[in-house]
Amino acid sequence: MMKKVASVLICSFLCQFYALAQVHDPVKWHTSVEKTSDTAYKLVSTATIDPGWHLYSQEVPEGGPIPTTFIYDDENGAFKLIGNTSEAKGHVVDDPVFDMQIKYFENQAVFEQRIEVVGDKTQVNGFVEFMVCDDTKCLPPNEVELTFFIADGNSSQAQNTDDEGDAPSASKDPAGKSEKGLFTIFFIAFFSGFAALLTPCVFPLIPMTVSFFTKQSKSKAAGVRNAVVYGLSIVIIYVFLGSLVSLIFGADALNALATNVWFNIIFFLLLIVFAASFLGAFELVLPHTWANKVDRQADRGGFIGIFFMALALAIVSFSCTGPIVGTLLVEAASGGSQVGPVIGMLGFSLALAIPFALFAAFPGWMNSLPKSGGWLNTVKVVLGFLELALAFKFLSNADLVLQLHWLEREVFISIWIAIFGGLTLYLFGKIQLPHDSPLSHISVGRLSLGLVTLSFTLYMVPGLWGAPLNLISAFPPPQHYSESPYGVGFAKSGGGTAAANHDELPDGAHLMPPHNILAFNDYAKGLAYAKKVGKPVMIDFTGHACVNCRKMEQNVWVKPKVLDILKNSVILISLYVDDKRKLAADEMVESKLKPGKKLKYIGQKWSELQTIKYKTNSQPFYVLMDHNEENLIDPVAYTPDVDEYYQWLEEGIGNYK
Repeated sequence: MMKKVASVLICSFLCQFYALAQVHDPVKWHTSVEKTSDTAYKLVSTATIDPGWHLYSQEVPEGGPIPTTFIYDDENGAFKLIGNTSEAKGHVVDDPVFDMQIKYFENQAVFEQRIEVVGDKTQVNGFVEFMVCDDTKCLPPNEVELTFFIADGNSSQAQNTDDEGDAPSASKDPAGKSEKGLFTIFFIAFFSGFAALLTPCVFPLIPMTVSFFTKQSKSKAAGVRNAVVYGLSIVIIYVFLGSLVSLIFGADALNALATNVWFNIIFFLLLIVFAASFLGAFELVLPHTWANKVDRQADRGGFIGIFFMALALAIVSFSCTGPIVGTLLVEAASGGSQVGPVIGMLGFSLALAIPFALFAAFPGWMNSLPKSGGWLNTVKVVLGFLELALAFKFLSNADLVLQLHWLEREVFISIWIAIFGGLTLYLFGKIQLPHDSPLSHISVGRLSLGLVTLSFTLYMVPGLWGAPLNLISAFPPPQHYSESPYGVGFAKSGGGTAAANHDELPDGAHLMPPHNILAFNDYAKGLAYAKKVGKPVMIDFTGHACVNCRKMEQNVWVKPKVLDILKNSVILISLYVDDKRKLAADEMVESKLKPGKKLKYIGQKWSELQTIKYKTNSQPFYVLMDHNEENLIDPVAYTPDVDEYYQWLEEGIGNYK
């Protein structure tokens, strides 16, 4: 009966996922050995991953999940490692669990390590530590022992440490998440193309192009045909540029861009240059000789002449389109897909080509176009402010990877407030830049955009005091990467908190920021204190890298009625299943789940407790119990509905009383 109730609860929130009372084991490991020379071998570790789950790469961004890590037992120097463990291509996507770009593997992942055997070695031992997640939850880090049998000749043998059976055959990479990322790239690029169309370098070229085709085309049909060829030529030129970027970098390099420190720093500087150009400090132009040579080719007529006309457009408009194209190419490339830059340039060029082709085919539509004027430069300046804001996202990436704490959350938000505040003043006419025309009045469109940016600027201000800023959560550093994780001006002691009831914190307790909840990270100490003060215990199985845990803490625990219970009616024990601190020597006991293997880390101890006692290993997971360690109510998992979570707390505490 309890399992049925748990299943209904989970299905109501997570729909298609497993029932609550289930221990997940979504990854099986197999090993094999390939002989490459008399003394050289390749150790191959193959992970078979259940549908819906993904295994993370060996390289993940700071603040992300636990990376996959291989350790090989090089005892007595019988062999030596050659290079690092290589891995398959995988996918780099916007991970919905960690809200960042991460490389991971689905269905199958292959890792290879080259070694050179020095003595008579018949077996190599090692282990892999890894973490797996689905779209809503993560499992605690797991450690699996690996055994590689060194065989003569070119034969290979497989050893499955968890399961018996042959190594799986290679499977095709699922494209669902990659396709989603490519669609995003396409639409962003498409709208960027329209933005480029409204810049002073491009918009005035439309009448010139229409005039050319009107004079050159002897009939309406010829005009339509030439216009289509012109539009296709624009698409071909920009798609060729995207293809060139993909070929130069290659898939592996593109995958590594997102978290590469130097890439992020260089692109930060590049975007600063682009922003300065848009704001009027200087113009980025290609050599005039290029434009002159292309113009001469355009005079040849025919399809070749039309193609060179399109190339001339790309060169002449470079001062406005160049920064946008550069930003799109690097953004698409850092998405990890080799076709990303191609898709990005396809979207951009289509948005640019369609209006030119349509107006060239139907010149009568020209009468409906607005006249050129100062509004074109306003579009360019707005793009400059946006480029400037985006630049600091790349600088923030580098700072997070290096853990320098130079660009912490408050500093980043302050910079964005200054940038968008400056944009607001510009749109209201309080700031003028070098290429602006005299402004006698503010148009309705400019006023409306100014009000939007003003609202956005004011929205960011509470972020300095710890507000989550969900609208831009993908841009600033995470809340824990902060000068003041408690919030600016927060005092750790004060009335109305659990700490106010004690002159000193109990042994093993701490105040949980930013709401000052008294919490323990040790099961025994928390339980002992609960007995002392006569309150029930709430166990919070959580993880440092558990995003849904943070969502519960930031969105549910903060509600007054829930927060009051957590502070005054229960004793909170938060057990982190991914705590990588080592256990004391006398606490390193043998695992009950994996006989023969010792528990080495604090997180392994709590993970095993959860798995054995509650038959589940996903987080978050909440338990209300009495002093005899008996459940007061059925445990619950991720429960974003505040009222339901509050009712669960109330019923459990009522049973205790």
